[in-house]
Amino acid sequence: MKRINSYNELFNLLNVEDDLTVSFHHHLRNGDYVLNKTMLELDKLNIKNLTLAASGIFNAHEPIVPLIEKGTISSIYTNYLNGPVAKVVSEGKLKDKLIMQTHGGRPRSIEEGELVIDIAFIAVSAVDKSGNGNGTDGSTVLGALGYSISDVEKAKQVVLITDTVVDELSYVEIDGKYVDYVLVLDEIGDQFLIQSGTTSITRNPVSLKIARDTVSVIEETGYLKNGLSFQTGAGGTSLAVAKYLKKKMIKNNIKGSFASGGITGYLVDMLEEGLFDELYDVQCFDLDAVRSLKKNKNHHLMSASEYANPLTSPIVDKLDIMILGATEIDVNFNVNVTTASDGYIIGGSGGHSDTAAGSKLAIVVTNLVKARTPIIVDEVLTKTTPGKDIDILVTEYGIAINPLRGDLLNKLEDSELKIKTIEELRSIASNLVGKEKRLKKSNDVIGYVEYRDGNIIDKIYKV
Repeated sequence: MKRINSYNELFNLLNVEDDLTVSFHHHLRNGDYVLNKTMLELDKLNIKNLTLAASGIFNAHEPIVPLIEKGTISSIYTNYLNGPVAKVVSEGKLKDKLIMQTHGGRPRSIEEGELVIDIAFIAVSAVDKSGNGNGTDGSTVLGALGYSISDVEKAKQVVLITDTVVDELSYVEIDGKYVDYVLVLDEIGDQFLIQSGTTSITRNPVSLKIARDTVSVIEETGYLKNGLSFQTGAGGTSLAVAKYLKKKMIKNNIKGSFASGGITGYLVDMLEEGLFDELYDVQCFDLDAVRSLKKNKNHHLMSASEYANPLTSPIVDKLDIMILGATEIDVNFNVNVTTASDGYIIGGSGGHSDTAAGSKLAIVVTNLVKARTPIIVDEVLTKTTPGKDIDILVTEYGIAINPLRGDLLNKLEDSELKIKTIEELRSIASNLVGKEKRLKKSNDVIGYVEYRDGNIIDKIYKV
């Protein structure tokens, strides 16, 4: 392992050239400086046709837009894509292909040799003198580094990028035996932008009703029991579900086995209050989770492969309950969280389809209508998660059970909850705001949606 202090020295040692695949992880989210700095320095070398394999791309990555437009970056593999980069890709300005993977599909493809990474650039908060790294020591903490582990273990060359070098780490997440170079910069990002405004419980009365009904569904289907395992996203309604689930667990003296995924301070509170035995963390969504990871022995690191790789025995396959969102859902329960109604890319699966497939009870929570647009459609614009993996849809106007889950229909047969077919909910939405005008897709394919096993389940079209 060689420690260096400039990109010029680094690139001379790496012997960078055209047509490389370079990878990054997104644990700093909108506070990330490393991807932009590295790609802009590569661009100065006038190389072209790079494949960017970044686990997530956010608003903060706007500076790389010109690199896409002029062909420095010609292909992108990612699990999540929004902001200005998503806009130019949606408009067909990426020269070659966009592959939208899942959080489990990405490590599967790397470990199977489908996605070959030439150079992995890994942001870490601290490195010791042996080249080991982690995400909680140092001045710019970012928490668990789960999405980087397969890159570190399989890339041809590995560069850790940090702003802090210490004599000894409190623990090692990245083993120095995999590391070729350590680049020390003045700063790697803004840790306070990890949260990115998405981790607050909603105060919207409609969303709170959806959350309460969701917990009632969990209880009536028999999943509110000792030893339950649970995951939720970081959106307002999803966190409200966690809030009401917590109340039910306390009231009924129920203790869960584990919560997993991207960890928030709310799940940390539930761990510390004894409502769960353990947390399994692939990514910290806020600084409370970062602090917990460093101090709590029952708050565990896990790699993206351990989290969701379908070829292992991942944590997602041990989940009882998963709470999911939806941009739109169709009458066959297919879910879109990749594109908006205008066709622009606004996100991606992340762990959506991994957890839907793995959990025993995959629940989508959403308002029936958003911004005068019905969320239930005849056919989703882009299929992110197949309907076979979705069990229940909860809206403010009623709850739909996937007909594939006859066992759930039987359990809820005498429920006082508003159980409806998804077609009935579709009709209610149409009566409220009229049937939406569907976008006519262009003939130009600009990307592909990859399921966790590597199969292509949909195409993304140029806007």
